Amino acid sequence: MATKKASTITKITFFSTQAYDKVFFEKHNIDFGYKLDFFDTQLNEQTAKLIQDTDVVCVFVNDVVNEYVIKKLAKKNVKIIALRCAGFNNVDLEAARKFGIKVCRVPAYSPEAVAEHAMAMILTLNRKTHKAYNRVREQNFSLNGLLGFDLRGKTVGIIGTGNIGKAFAKIVKGFGCNILAYDIVADAEMEKDGVTFVSLEAIFKESEIISLHCPLNEQTKHLVNKKSIASMKDHVMIINTSRGGLIETASVIEGLKEGKIGYLGIDVYEQEEKLFFRDLSADIIQDDAIQRLMSFPNVLVTAHQAFFTNEALTQIALVTLGNIQVLLENKEIENKASQLV
Repeated sequence: MATKKASTITKITFFSTQAYDKVFFEKHNIDFGYKLDFFDTQLNEQTAKLIQDTDVVCVFVNDVVNEYVIKKLAKKNVKIIALRCAGFNNVDLEAARKFGIKVCRVPAYSPEAVAEHAMAMILTLNRKTHKAYNRVREQNFSLNGLLGFDLRGKTVGIIGTGNIGKAFAKIVKGFGCNILAYDIVADAEMEKDGVTFVSLEAIFKESEIISLHCPLNEQTKHLVNKKSIASMKDHVMIINTSRGGLIETASVIEGLKEGKIGYLGIDVYEQEEKLFFRDLSADIIQDDAIQRLMSFPNVLVTAHQAFFTNEALTQIALVTLGNIQVLLENKEIENKASQLV
């Protein structure tokens, strides 16, 4: 996407800002010339008052952008809500239309970043490299309890075959796995590459490893629940690098306790907005569910870091700033998936 200096100084207010957000957006803003205002706090009904003389609000996955907040933004003459992420289930799009605010996102930044992290979780859970690392540092060279299995020949089920699901399928193919996939529409290119598209029920029933790569909506909320878990193979491995709400936490905990679920790797969590992207090492965590999950030896939790690569953050900054530029010029964004309203 071509970039150029803004003809007039436009102010962008960022919420849920981390140090790396400042680094990448300030670096790439040189080509745009916007005024950037960063807040580390989450955007919600209370913090919307922080916005002053702002044209654009830039938000992330856990910011609260409901009708109440959008109404406040409209009163402050905010023209654009720019998501620096792919997911947008936290934004009330109908309210944005009602109040005349444009909404854009970054539909694809680095599919490989998330897909590779999903595979990293599989390998870590299987070969227990995190446990081995800690053992050896304590001069414990025993192999007891570190037994894994060959990935070659195992059946991997992929739910959602967008850009990330496709990238993940290519990685899995390299390990010699049998690949099943489910999506609303089968992907002909993936089928030519050896991926078999089946029903969702077949994914649950036949897969030894299930990896979630679909968006969160009314149809996919709690996709992994008590009923679907019961239909899965014993000791199934479940990986979620997509959206926390795809998994019904209570049902997964029961599945782990009963031994039905053999491995669980999650980079996202249903209630993550209260936890992730913060240092809570000196706090008492009040979320009993996440504490219970982390108590299992066969559960791996990472704090929404699958996207966290240099390539992905560069693309996020460039696409977000480019989207804003196009919308401020009252034009349509070329990539239709980027513009939500």
